[in-house]
Amino acid sequence: MLEISQVTRRFGTNVAVDNVTIDIPEGQMVGVIGASGAGKSTLLRMINRLIDTTEGAIRFGDTDVSALRGQKLRNWQRDCAMIFQQFNLVPRLDVLTNVMLGRLNHRSSVASLLNIFSDQERAMAIAALERLGIERAAMQRAGTLSGGQQQRVAIARALMQQPKVILADEPIASLDPRNAQIVMQSLRDINRNDGITVVTNLHTLDTARTFCERIIGMQAGRVVFDGGPDDLTEAAARSIYGADGLEEAFSEAVTSTSLAPARPAPATETPKPALVGA
Repeated sequence: MLEISQVTRRFGTNVAVDNVTIDIPEGQMVGVIGASGAGKSTLLRMINRLIDTTEGAIRFGDTDVSALRGQKLRNWQRDCAMIFQQFNLVPRLDVLTNVMLGRLNHRSSVASLLNIFSDQERAMAIAALERLGIERAAMQRAGTLSGGQQQRVAIARALMQQPKVILADEPIASLDPRNAQIVMQSLRDINRNDGITVVTNLHTLDTARTFCERIIGMQAGRVVFDGGPDDLTEAAARSIYGADGLEEAFSEAVTSTSLAPARPAPATETPKPALVGA
């Protein structure tokens, strides 16, 4: 269980995340939606401890994530893999090496400095690339790949961490609709087949409805919706995006009716929808 309890993050006088409380059971796939500036990315970065909370606590099982330091913090960032909008690959290195970099927090500092990877790690990396359908590019420089291919490499690198949680921060924002669909289906397959908790920030309603069993809506740093895809009514969408933002939220969707795969039944119980302040 990932527990976010009364978490607030301030940047000077700006409140980016405001008193957020969310419990995410193990193995759930959660989409966090909202307009730009709603606090989605800040929330994920606090979970991964790229930034600290101003108030509140984040726990994973018996671990107080918000209090971790040193090696224990590095261990958490190994167990909680992060996928970014801009991929964060090393363009001049080949794809296979980029994927194997996901093993750095599992290895000794000497081996890491010398960039020595074992045959087993190489086999793991190739298997991860095969799973993402990009094994033929293993020896190609990462910088020569398309955006969709690079994001799949980033997902393969995250798998190399053998994580308990995957956080994806706007993973499809810079991709065309077809590649966005491939990336989202890859994340959903990992969630369903490996039982890994996936929390992903998304900008559009239809993407969240298609791929996520639970949707959390944020507006001005607060959670204003928490429920299943079928509960995301127009009234709920207005509470998240406002009337002026609804058209954009729908028009930027990554799937059409003909392309969208069937939404799976939830693997865990979905909480009753909650409209805060309704």
